[in-house]
Amino acid sequence: MNAENFLQWQQRQGNKVFHTESSYWYEASPHVFQAFPYHWIISPTEVEIKKLLIKNGIIALRYSTPIDSKIGKISYHIVQFPPYELNQIRKKSRKSVVDGLQHCKVEPITMDYLATEGWNLQQDTLTRQCRENCMRQKEWESLCYSAKGLPGFQGWGAFVDNHLAACLLTTIIDNTGYILYSLSDHQFLGFCVNNAIFYTVTNELLKDNQVKKVFLTVQSLDAPASVDMFKFRMGYQPVYVRQRVVFHPLIQPFINHFSHTFIKKVLNVYSDNRILPKAEGMIRFYLEGKLDKEKQQLPECMEKNEDICFNKTVSVQSH
Repeated sequence: MNAENFLQWQQRQGNKVFHTESSYWYEASPHVFQAFPYHWIISPTEVEIKKLLIKNGIIALRYSTPIDSKIGKISYHIVQFPPYELNQIRKKSRKSVVDGLQHCKVEPITMDYLATEGWNLQQDTLTRQCRENCMRQKEWESLCYSAKGLPGFQGWGAFVDNHLAACLLTTIIDNTGYILYSLSDHQFLGFCVNNAIFYTVTNELLKDNQVKKVFLTVQSLDAPASVDMFKFRMGYQPVYVRQRVVFHPLIQPFINHFSHTFIKKVLNVYSDNRILPKAEGMIRFYLEGKLDKEKQQLPECMEKNEDICFNKTVSVQSH
């Protein structure tokens, strides 16, 4: 599958999509665009960025750029390269995988089933992450139905006694498998269903000889760090990048520590607002990304590898 199928998936959901010299961009939230495919590590020119922002009335852009770039927040992607075996997983999580596979059955599911039966699990998951207002049911159904018939997209379910306990939505772009969404029912977490489905589906994706790695996520703007800690305990690896956020030239003068503080205060009052958490994250990434690397706060998964991050001893694949 190529990036054009992902583009079509976004367009079916009603999202605007643009194509520039370095990447594709989709409207992740109103007038805010994210580069895709997510695993591409790009270096667009300032002319390209400015043209994209001004011509299309975009408020802000977000993309991943090499770790040795001079600007951008020190960040990471989470990936897995083959082979992926039980002995790569931390001891406690390894036992959870084994226990989970004894309790549940993991198998493909249709997009229709994911759209209807998966919503309660998605809602449950977002609530546990304190992000319950970031998606509505119609949006979830739209992203599932929009994937129907598109090459590479697949739904997966973990079942405990015929009860849907966990789901994944996956796809393949270029030579990279993607786990786009993961969701589960808290009532079945004691059966280790998340460990079982992540391990099984990652191996299923890597069975394709053309798939060279599985991409799980880029560091989130607003999700708690604990969400990613699960993936690291499961043996997945960080690839160090910088995330760069760029605001429209007319807006940049107003993006500062004062406006950031104001947004955080408003967020404390309107904690159920869907847009404010992402806005706070965009501003935070933008401001920190302007600092010298030594003054930035490293993500938790990178704190023990500061020398590696800054001395470029970890290779990354750029596009």
